[in-house]
Amino acid sequence: MSTSVAIKPPGEPAAAKERTRLTGFMPLIALAALIAALTIADPDFLTQRSLTAAARTAAPLIVLAAGATLVVLCGGIDLSIAALASLSTVFLALWIPNLGGLATPAVILVAATIGVVQGAAHVLLRIPSFIVTLGGMSILSAVALVVSGAGTVRVVDDSSVQWLDLYVAGYVPMSVVVAVIVVALIAVVLKVTPLQSWISATGYSESAARLAGTPVDLVKIGAFAVSGACAGLAAVMLVSRQFSGGPTMADNLLLPAVAAIVVGGTAITGGHGSVWRSLAGALVVTLLRVGLPIVGVPSAYEQILYGAIIVVAVALTLDKSKVSIIK
Repeated sequence: MSTSVAIKPPGEPAAAKERTRLTGFMPLIALAALIAALTIADPDFLTQRSLTAAARTAAPLIVLAAGATLVVLCGGIDLSIAALASLSTVFLALWIPNLGGLATPAVILVAATIGVVQGAAHVLLRIPSFIVTLGGMSILSAVALVVSGAGTVRVVDDSSVQWLDLYVAGYVPMSVVVAVIVVALIAVVLKVTPLQSWISATGYSESAARLAGTPVDLVKIGAFAVSGACAGLAAVMLVSRQFSGGPTMADNLLLPAVAAIVVGGTAITGGHGSVWRSLAGALVVTLLRVGLPIVGVPSAYEQILYGAIIVVAVALTLDKSKVSIIK
């Protein structure tokens, strides 16, 4: 009977260990530096109103990044999360009149199922996750346009999602609390089950993980399922804020979500990282989005900034021992 074990490098150099340790603190250092810089640029930034607005903006991004982190840890990538979230906002807006409060779990379940389908296509057809989710992104975007009639779907009665607009203790947005609970739940499940070892082993060396008895295919499909479910929950948060669903509502969250993952220190090659780091990375990315207008930078430069962040963060976190040839 084989035993599942995490596959680790046999002799990691001291320099590599030091770099890993530093990348672990990178998002926290960046977060502290951003808060300090924005406070200097605008002393009103640390007011309750500004911090609350930033936190509400970060909530959907935190959930999206947390789910997609599992796919990245397995050595893959999910480029369909934003398109799936947009489609989910359309479904939710259409289903609320008939399903009421059941529309939320229904949308999350459907999104998770779509994630399972993409994961199954990846592992069964042996197609790279990049290609599967790139195609999925195109398909989901088209379906969202067709289902919505290429327009915004208004939510007349938002009582079923209005609870996300409440505040805990009068200060903390409920959406932020839910986002943190999701991250904590994923982290705890990984910690108390073999999943963390399986995911790390799959991401570090898939072939070695299979030899060690790790259910690699199921782990990957499960990661895509969680990523899809998180996209559905992020859609619920967006609808609660916008009072509508739209075929492109979440499309602008793809680059920020990827940036949050890599800024958080999760290696794009898989095997190393955590959902807590992605939470910190999402806060960093959100502060950058909020901070650009404060320092007088036009929002048009936002995409340029995300692209630069992704390239730099990947360069810092890339496990070069796993990539002998760069293509």
